[in-house]
Amino acid sequence: MNIPKGKKIYFASDNHLGAPTAEASRPREQKFVAWLDEVKEDAAAIFLMGDLFDFWFEYKTVVPKGFTRTLGKLAEITDSGIPVYFFVGNHDLWMDGYFEEELNIPVYHKPQEYTFNNKTFLIGHGDGLGPADKGYKRMKKVFINPFSKWLFRWLHPDIGVRLAQYMSVKNKLISGDEDAKFLGEDNEWLVQYCKRKLEDKHLDYFVFGHRHLPLEIDLNVDSKYVNLGDWINYYTYGVFDGEKLELKKY
Repeated sequence: MNIPKGKKIYFASDNHLGAPTAEASRPREQKFVAWLDEVKEDAAAIFLMGDLFDFWFEYKTVVPKGFTRTLGKLAEITDSGIPVYFFVGNHDLWMDGYFEEELNIPVYHKPQEYTFNNKTFLIGHGDGLGPADKGYKRMKKVFINPFSKWLFRWLHPDIGVRLAQYMSVKNKLISGDEDAKFLGEDNEWLVQYCKRKLEDKHLDYFVFGHRHLPLEIDLNVDSKYVNLGDWINYYTYGVFDGEKLELKKY
């Protein structure tokens, strides 16, 4: 993609809308929608990097109640011709066609490579990458198994969604502060993942979410790892102007 003069690419992650309750997250949703309304004025594209919702599951004819402001704004943006790309997170990985059909937003379940103005990017949510977190990787295989999704679908939505929301809010990423601490480059598993990728090929930027911590780390003189933070405590986002990628606060 060649970015037209005066246009930018925006990145945001980890809104966890609906947590800890729909009422409590409403001000955060309104703030995010206001941000979307502002950036659409000069956006060449918008990348949403996962955990937009604290829980999401698509039954055959039902999706979770709420998030009307966000979904409506995204529909408005894509209808205007601005592309939006969505990468599932560990809280909203059960997407199955709704965004593509209703909002014209492609959904990705794995990191993807892009080139913008001759700068190469690897983009993804970030969960399950790197050498650590083997317990989560095993758990994720269970969650994404078609049989597991089939079983969950048999629960009435009033039961299934309520149960999943309860379990999701208990997750450390939304309720605790363990992931709000920088562990040092040697212990940051996404940093290690990026460095391993650089052993095979050059990439200018690695852009991830999941950590809930805004980070900009130089991997070498030409490559940088950026973690987008979240829209719970930091309200940070990434913006690429065609030459460089920066983290900013809304």
